[in-house]
Amino acid sequence: MSVASSSGDQGTPAAVAAGRRGVQHVLGRLEVDTRLLGMIIALIVIWVGFDLLTGGRFITPRNLFNLSVQTASVAVMACGMVMVIVTRNIDLSVGSLLGVLAMVMGVVQVDILPSLLGGDGGAAYDHPATWVLTLLAGIVLGAIIGLGQGAVIAFGRVPSFIVTLGGLLVWRGCAWWTTQGRTIAPLDSNFSLMGGGVDGTIGATWSWVFGAIAIAAVLALAVRARAQRRRFGFPLKPIWAEIVSTGLLVAAVVGFVMTMNAYPLPSRIAEEIATERGMAIPEDGEVFIAHGIAVPVLIVVGVALVMTLLASRTKFGRYVFAIGGNPEAAELAGINTRRVVMVVFMIMGMLCAIAGAIAAARLQSAANDLGTLDELRVIAAAVIGGTSLAGGVGTVAGAVLGAVVMQSLQSGMALVGVNSSLQSIVIGLVLVLAVFIDGLYQRSRR
Repeated sequence: MSVASSSGDQGTPAAVAAGRRGVQHVLGRLEVDTRLLGMIIALIVIWVGFDLLTGGRFITPRNLFNLSVQTASVAVMACGMVMVIVTRNIDLSVGSLLGVLAMVMGVVQVDILPSLLGGDGGAAYDHPATWVLTLLAGIVLGAIIGLGQGAVIAFGRVPSFIVTLGGLLVWRGCAWWTTQGRTIAPLDSNFSLMGGGVDGTIGATWSWVFGAIAIAAVLALAVRARAQRRRFGFPLKPIWAEIVSTGLLVAAVVGFVMTMNAYPLPSRIAEEIATERGMAIPEDGEVFIAHGIAVPVLIVVGVALVMTLLASRTKFGRYVFAIGGNPEAAELAGINTRRVVMVVFMIMGMLCAIAGAIAAARLQSAANDLGTLDELRVIAAAVIGGTSLAGGVGTVAGAVLGAVVMQSLQSGMALVGVNSSLQSIVIGLVLVLAVFIDGLYQRSRR
């Protein structure tokens, strides 16, 4: 009896260790980022938990569509915040900067451009060029403001915390001063498409076109990556690992498109569209016309792709991570660290303008309180997404996923009926927990 018990006690830890090594071996073969995988698992747990608490109202096409639209503005800014934090800096002004840029873009399209584009002194509202010129004005102003803050940080040697904390107060005041607290509405109809909503989607057909392009890109990148490894003599992933990893990405794209297409337009609007298109309206049922993917989601995808390429495929991106890893060594290596930091903040300002356009377009108005506390959500999204506050580590994909996690928590608590004060407490605790886990991860690496 004692011998059998002793052997059983010794076998159990050995079996657990063997199982753990087996999982690590599979993940290693798949070359999965364990931190990213952990976030995906956490997101699934959050979704399933809130779905159970709300009686099946969370994981529905309608709620997931709204979740994707609500996440867009924070996700865009989180893409830039990754590079800011990687360089061992911080930007506390992004929420206020979003607010002032949204107000300026509102004034431009409502008070300035109609008379300029009308010709012969007349006013022209909803001109085709209005949204382009408005967005361009916001991006240029955002770049100038970001460049100014970056110059003070890089060349003035003032800590980014102080500069952007001042910016938080300055730009919030400027947002109010721009219109003396007046809300700008209604906005240009083409500009409003960037906010999603009924008209700000691409429909079922174009959503599948987008999905097909995304799947083709996934397959092409997988083939190219394997060819590059073979060319330079790097170890190749097993065929089964290539099939599994690529198959999961393809399944995610298909599932996303199917979910967005499962959310129909309101019946009255669908009937109006069906009448305009000459479609038959069933007598015993409603017309089903899918929303499809929202325009702000496409903007997030575009921004994330550009920022990922900038961070991983350009000399500038390598400089950014070199500065974050060791600023002194980067400067001794000949990198103009001051200019790189200044450009990083300029990019952050430009992304704030894009996020401001999305936020204002979604509400179809520009108010001076837009972006309030967004700086905390953006920083939390980046940190939860695996960006280390110590610098040198971070991914754009992780930041976008972190933004989804943040918005999922907020939306889920709102559906459950949690009041706003308790929501802030939970979000704050999640941020602290993310930083704590990051510290443990960094110590384990060392």
